[in-house]
Amino acid sequence: MGRKKGNGPERRDRKRRDVGEERRGPAAFDRFYSELLGDRWNTLRPCLRDSGRPVALEAGLLRPYYLDDASVTAAQALGVQGGDTVLDMCAAPGGKTLVLATAAGPGGTVVANERSAARRARLIRVLDEHLPPDIRERVTVTGHDARRWGLHERERYDRVLLDAPCSSEAHVLGSQQHLDRWSPARTRQLAVQAHAMLAAAVDAVKPEGYVLYSTCAVSPLENDGVIERLLKRRSGVVAVCRAQAPWGEPTVHGWEIMPDRAEGRGPIFFALLRRAPFVKASHS
Repeated sequence: MGRKKGNGPERRDRKRRDVGEERRGPAAFDRFYSELLGDRWNTLRPCLRDSGRPVALEAGLLRPYYLDDASVTAAQALGVQGGDTVLDMCAAPGGKTLVLATAAGPGGTVVANERSAARRARLIRVLDEHLPPDIRERVTVTGHDARRWGLHERERYDRVLLDAPCSSEAHVLGSQQHLDRWSPARTRQLAVQAHAMLAAAVDAVKPEGYVLYSTCAVSPLENDGVIERLLKRRSGVVAVCRAQAPWGEPTVHGWEIMPDRAEGRGPIFFALLRRAPFVKASHS
């Protein structure tokens, strides 16, 4: 009896390709976020295309730097004070670093880290063009892997900012190429990476110091989900401090500013953590 047409490896390969196509691209993107956010996705999605409300950072700078109002608010939530030692773990393009450096003043120090050479070059230009010399000389730029920071510097900084690489759905929606390549694996992988970076940030901060975790992601997996995982794995080492802003709304562990409810500001999520006194953080 002849073999039935369409069976065998070719059919299985075609089926796998069809399933793969269903799990990536614009339709999969909308389906995924509709399942995560429900009806709100219908109002949030169009706002993401035109999100961001730039304001001019001017105080203490040589020239204005334009940054989304929500990003300024997130950086200020770390509460940097004059004389603090500060680590900005993923600093490029540099807007939040300017907020931290001017707050720390001539008496403080800032380490601005960016692993990507191209983005690090842009970061250096932003710092050189905007910071007065007496503050710029107190800002050091490095190019380390943020996930491994706690292995070589532990309990050194008063305050740490982790503005983690994230899904940046607003950017995805603005790029057909990125939208066509999108799949749910993206947000899950980025959440795993962000947790590793956040654990390193906790290792790097001093006892009773503060860590601010932020993203421009909409996906809860990369926001509250990362904080939830850290709290489980570092129980007793860190605690959530309730941060808030003039715009936006609270989440389970932090605060989010989304453009559909904040007059175009955002998207930004941030959560403020405090390291417990005299507790040694274990690796995870």
